[in-house]
Amino acid sequence: MGRSWSERDEADEAVRPAGRFRIYLGAVAGVGKTWAMLDEGWRRHERGRDVVVGFVETHGRAHTAEQLRDLEVIPRRKVEYRGASFEEMDLEAVLARKPEIVLIDELAHTNVPGSGRNAKRFQDVLECLEAGIAVISTVNVQHLESIADAVETITGVAIRERVPDWVVRSADQLELVDSSPEQLRRRMLHGNIYPAEKVPAALSGFFRQENLTALRELALRYVADETEDQLLAFLASHHTPEVWETTERIMVAVTGAPGSGGVLRRAARIAARLKADLHAVHVTGDAERADEAKPLAEARQVALDVGAHWHTVGADDPARGLVSFAREHQVTQIVLGSSRRSRIQELTSGSVVSRVLRFAGEAGIDVHVIARREHPHRRGEPDPDA
Repeated sequence: MGRSWSERDEADEAVRPAGRFRIYLGAVAGVGKTWAMLDEGWRRHERGRDVVVGFVETHGRAHTAEQLRDLEVIPRRKVEYRGASFEEMDLEAVLARKPEIVLIDELAHTNVPGSGRNAKRFQDVLECLEAGIAVISTVNVQHLESIADAVETITGVAIRERVPDWVVRSADQLELVDSSPEQLRRRMLHGNIYPAEKVPAALSGFFRQENLTALRELALRYVADETEDQLLAFLASHHTPEVWETTERIMVAVTGAPGSGGVLRRAARIAARLKADLHAVHVTGDAERADEAKPLAEARQVALDVGAHWHTVGADDPARGLVSFAREHQVTQIVLGSSRRSRIQELTSGSVVSRVLRFAGEAGIDVHVIARREHPHRRGEPDPDA
């Protein structure tokens, strides 16, 4: 038997997001960010929440305008600038009305000079949040400061309106509104994104198939990275002993032994093929050998050159130190250089490699043991490339 509407409402309230700032992120215009924002605002309004529309740009799209339904809309502020008339969000009116939730479209928008005290709309949003008003907003991935330059290179189009990444990262919830390039181009042809006279230029310019594919990839990766950070923070705070294989994370153990550079490069190739983060970890003990200082410095430089994150861990037992780090950082694969200890040494005190294999096995972490290889010229032989 299905639940009653009252039971559904109670359940919905029980999982209602506690955060005050939510952003709908899209790859490009037309994916449905504003539609999704208005739909969520209306659903919250239906549940009795005090929701108003601070600023929504429908761009003449009928389906988007229909989503306004019976939501209260704060009148816009009209501004004259350089002989033209513009409409901007009236921040003072929103603050005076002080709703529970305000919907504010286009987070990266630049306000017309003279329309208010803030140059950018994200600054208006921050003021609303500081005043205790929850905000639901939208933004396209090309407007993020860290991504805008890459988008300019890909599309050949200048991205003038930008929003700092820290603003987007400060959102309590970041939700991706996704659409395939094929679907977006169909929507464009049907007149659901731009007016008919702008469609041919858009389809042969910014909305080319390859551009949309690249922008979608950027949006997906950005949200995936944010989700990964949230997951790791959760696992760290809950001290879970298990490794959650939501994505591959590679760790390479670094020592001052000969051949460490080769082990690092091999680990970097593994990480690159898996599109995984690489952590280079050196374990220090009570007795650090002076003759390892230079090899370790060289190894660290190699680690930085291949894009690894360098970590120094203090531990009396190197094997336990390595596996503890792997557990803490949810590492899924450990890369080690093969042991150079003699058979007698391994029998009397055991090798770090064998102990890491045992501890990692108990933790469910895979281990790669890589042969240490030295270049001929590093053994005193002539360098063939000299």
